[in-house]
Amino acid sequence: KKLTGYKRRTFEAEITNEFYSGNARKAERELNWGRATISQGMNELSSGFECIGNSKMCGNKKTEEKLPCIEQDIREIVEPNCQVDPQFKNTLVYTRITAKAVREELINRGYSDNELPTSRTIHNMLNRMGYSLKKVEKTRPLKKIKEVNKIFDNVHDANSTSDNDPETLRISIDSKATVKIGELSRGGKSRDKESPKALDHDTNFDSILKPFGILDVLTGLLTIIFGNSSETSDFIVDALLIWWHANKHLYPHIKELVINLDNGPQNSSHRTQFIKRMTEFADETGLRIHMVYYPPYHSKYNPIERCWGALEKHWNGTILDSVEKTIKWAGTMTWKGIKPAIKLIDKVYQKGVSLSKEEMKKYAGRLKRSRLLAKWDVIIDPILG
Repeated sequence: KKLTGYKRRTFEAEITNEFYSGNARKAERELNWGRATISQGMNELSSGFECIGNSKMCGNKKTEEKLPCIEQDIREIVEPNCQVDPQFKNTLVYTRITAKAVREELINRGYSDNELPTSRTIHNMLNRMGYSLKKVEKTRPLKKIKEVNKIFDNVHDANSTSDNDPETLRISIDSKATVKIGELSRGGKSRDKESPKALDHDTNFDSILKPFGILDVLTGLLTIIFGNSSETSDFIVDALLIWWHANKHLYPHIKELVINLDNGPQNSSHRTQFIKRMTEFADETGLRIHMVYYPPYHSKYNPIERCWGALEKHWNGTILDSVEKTIKWAGTMTWKGIKPAIKLIDKVYQKGVSLSKEEMKKYAGRLKRSRLLAKWDVIIDPILG
């Protein structure tokens, strides 16, 4: 075992006394020990007193301690440019913005050049905060449409406006890949006396669960609603209704709900059943609904995606062999220090539900689509009373 502190100093002093006649300089030359350390140890041996160092006062304090608000300011700068590992292998997020650019933006926010650390120190801070730059190329989307930059600009503008409006709540929603229930390995590790045994193929499973997440982006409050049927437009909106009725007491002042989401097959802004149900959702809750879509093939930028990485890491060493166990394990994870609310929808949903053109007319007339990004930005005003 490596000796440190008082034990190391007295050990070096005893060796010096025994083999070098107490000559600290000679011990330093032959053993490459520090002469000052040897001398201090010899004084401690002769006096019988141990010197206690004040290590807390040594060294330079971290920037986060010297500038308490800088961590939050950095998060506000970096978050809009982040994406999650699409395979959920870790909880790191990858950012497109550099440490140098973060430093320049901090100066724009009122920090002086002298009080800020170097770009290298900010780079280290980003790493400590869980942001990484090194794997952006590996997770680059395979496809890109021409409107991507305009869609991202629209997302950032809408999110910023929402976050600064006290009467608006921004949530992020999306589903996770289907979870197979059975004696199946998830590729993780478990701290047990014996390794848990799982089937060597994942083709034999008892049932499935479909996790759907709803994240209050600013507070970090997470709700995970599991379905045991197909992911459909009806399942998504039913999950939103369950979430709202369970949490509306937290938001008595909210008049508008901004929803970050992906333009997937079940929640597309041209999916007739989804638009019908979201219009009914607006009327039932009395909320103005603003759906802000991320570009296709860029779902990893949606904030809820980061929660799935944390969940996968949390339970990947566990054999999820029952619905009850799976739901219980999900409830023990934490996101930003808060345990999620967990719900189960025990209902069979019919696939392929859609409206005719005639039926869709009354709902299409309620939509306010962006003039430039009609598919990616949609507002539904409620009919009150």
